[in-house]
Amino acid sequence: MRRVHHALPWQLEIARRSLKKKEKINLIEKRVVVGPGDRCLDLGCAQGILSWFLRKKGGTWVHTDLDFENLQTARDLLGPGFVQMGVPDLPFKSESFDRLFCLDFLEHVDDDRRTAAEITRVLRPGGEMLLVVPRTGRFILMQKIRPAVGLKLEFYGHKREGYTLPQLQALLVEAGLRIARHTYYSRFFTEFLELILNALYVNFFSAKPEAKLRDGHIRPATPGEFAARKKSFKLYKLVFPLFWLFSKLDNLLFFTRGYALMIWAEKAADSKEASDGDRS
Repeated sequence: MRRVHHALPWQLEIARRSLKKKEKINLIEKRVVVGPGDRCLDLGCAQGILSWFLRKKGGTWVHTDLDFENLQTARDLLGPGFVQMGVPDLPFKSESFDRLFCLDFLEHVDDDRRTAAEITRVLRPGGEMLLVVPRTGRFILMQKIRPAVGLKLEFYGHKREGYTLPQLQALLVEAGLRIARHTYYSRFFTEFLELILNALYVNFFSAKPEAKLRDGHIRPATPGEFAARKKSFKLYKLVFPLFWLFSKLDNLLFFTRGYALMIWAEKAADSKEASDGDRS
């Protein structure tokens, strides 16, 4: 019998060939636990790539983003369960969620302190947040290289380069959250290859964006953009195994920290939210 191969949604095609996303997805699949009855908020779902892997964990999900275009794109992949949000206030009642996922979002908002406070408000006492952000610091070489190859912060949709672990510790403690554990990922070679791909896309393949998206335009962000770059993507698929092999040089740098931070933080079990803080 002839085997039928079904094409993957375009978002997942990109994820399969993104070195950094593959590392992130691997961490999600190995280390994220969601209970069957957990109410989960996906804060800043973008085009739904990470959301697709999160939903496989179970639970009941609400996905949000600042951009209506992102929500439309993600809904095509994930189905129902989307709410357009604004910042800094989240459109949910206090203590509405058992788990909150803030993946590659905090660096995109103007007022990260207020956003952190809103995260605490909508989490139930004892609830957990998973946070992913870029790591910054004096010796983060990529932050010095990006401007030289034409990659400005706005192309990523970022309001800031990233965070150090002490900065996040202070930010989250102020908001009423305690860091339970953390890990680093995306070491030098992975980050360097991603930078090259982003620079190629922005400088040579990116047409005028269909929309100014919150998460920038360092890759195709809509079905139309992906379709317009289909031939280029086919070529990239051919050379991707070489990129992947080169990224494995990171194994030689096991003594270094990665360029991205993944943090698990908890809200105190005895935390009390003021009744006037509720959002309908």
